[in-house]
Amino acid sequence: MNKRTIISLFCLFSLTILSAMPRLTVVVVVDGLSSESLHLLRPYWQQGGLRTLSEEAYQTHLFFPHPVYGGNETTATLMTGLLPREHGYAMDRCFRRIDRRVCQLLSDEHYHGIGSDQALSPRAILSPTLSDKVRLREGRDAKIYSIGIEAPTAIVMAGHSANACCWLEPDTPHWAASSFYSEGLPSAADQMNISGRVTELAARTWTPRLDMLTYNRPTDRERKHGFSYTSASVLHRSPAANELVVELALNLQKSQQLGVDMVPDLLLLQMTALSPAASSDRIATAEQEDQYLWLNQHLGYLMEQLTKRLGKENYQILVVGRPVLGHSAEQLAEAGLTTQRFNVDQAAALASTYLMAIYGHERWIDGAYGQSIYLNRTLIERKKMSLTEIQNHLAHFLMDFEGVQLAFPALEATHQPALLPSYTKRCFGDILFTLEPGWQLMANDHDVTDHVLDAMPAAPLLWWTGSVRAFPEQPVTALDLDKLLIY
Repeated sequence: MNKRTIISLFCLFSLTILSAMPRLTVVVVVDGLSSESLHLLRPYWQQGGLRTLSEEAYQTHLFFPHPVYGGNETTATLMTGLLPREHGYAMDRCFRRIDRRVCQLLSDEHYHGIGSDQALSPRAILSPTLSDKVRLREGRDAKIYSIGIEAPTAIVMAGHSANACCWLEPDTPHWAASSFYSEGLPSAADQMNISGRVTELAARTWTPRLDMLTYNRPTDRERKHGFSYTSASVLHRSPAANELVVELALNLQKSQQLGVDMVPDLLLLQMTALSPAASSDRIATAEQEDQYLWLNQHLGYLMEQLTKRLGKENYQILVVGRPVLGHSAEQLAEAGLTTQRFNVDQAAALASTYLMAIYGHERWIDGAYGQSIYLNRTLIERKKMSLTEIQNHLAHFLMDFEGVQLAFPALEATHQPALLPSYTKRCFGDILFTLEPGWQLMANDHDVTDHVLDAMPAAPLLWWTGSVRAFPEQPVTALDLDKLLIY
């Protein structure tokens, strides 16, 4: 064998090592995780998962090149490597014309919840997700599980190809699942329900781990009284939720032998950095700092156990933030930025009155949601009227509303850079609008904003692997996560 052949074989062997997937890949999507908060609290981490990641992981900021509403449009982008206009998941909820109601985008009457009254499936996700790509690459022997705090996030992470997908039901805390997935509710989750473990953790009361003077940003009330809350009432924003996710993940790893054979497996987890009092993704209370301390501990335990069971060279973990709350009004005000709210329901009511004045006393508008108003197309067709004419009339009317920057018929969305990356027929109506800087959408059913966070929000990414793999040299975006892990 000559020297050139030996070099070629060595290069091929090295490339195989660098590109091969570890036996187990763990992706952790953390609600509200922010780079600023990670930097603020780094001195507190003498050990733990976030400490290990801060010292050993590849770190960067992921930018989302589309509007972010604080929902799982970001999760879908991460899992598919595509924009919402391509993967179809632009918002968590959408307006349903058939009954004029706002519903979950993932609602699917063809499947039922197991231990849940939520009938959901991933069929609204139009593109292959990370789990689907792993399944296509590795075949049916790959084991793929998704465990989430909330149903929509868990299902978006699970994609179409997971063996099972579990989430925490909040009212009577227990693990639930969707009949869409072949394994239904895994026995490991069922055993935690039966044993009372979920109920036990949900009943726990959380108080400060540290002396109140040690925290960076306690409120005046916290300085005087500290904080105390029980998980049961706020399970999705408590350390108990993260602990339950990690516990079920490790139980599944053991029962399903994840990462044991040579076929790569995938474990997808949702955790949270948000506490009950959080009004922003940026830390503004001691309570939220405390949540980060618990998150550090739970991630550390997960990594410690996987290292003992599999060996550090046989798994990798990727932790990525999910923008949820953005900046609070108070934080924006401190920076000299004022915010105003735009109520789409009130806008729709005024638009309805306007159309009645022009075309007669009929129900011309079916409803409104997000950045859209939905016309009564059945009525327009029955009266043989021009849909385009009515759309143009209403768009011109909306342009006079305070806070509206642009208003236009849906077909013109392809010419609007602000909305085009997110435009999907299912999530947008007949007339679309954008808002001026400083204006936020108000949710339809309660007095909070729908959080159009910003045109290009960022989230931290930390990628740790114990195997010999090459980290990317080029900047990474939110569209690259699946490529990092598979290729």
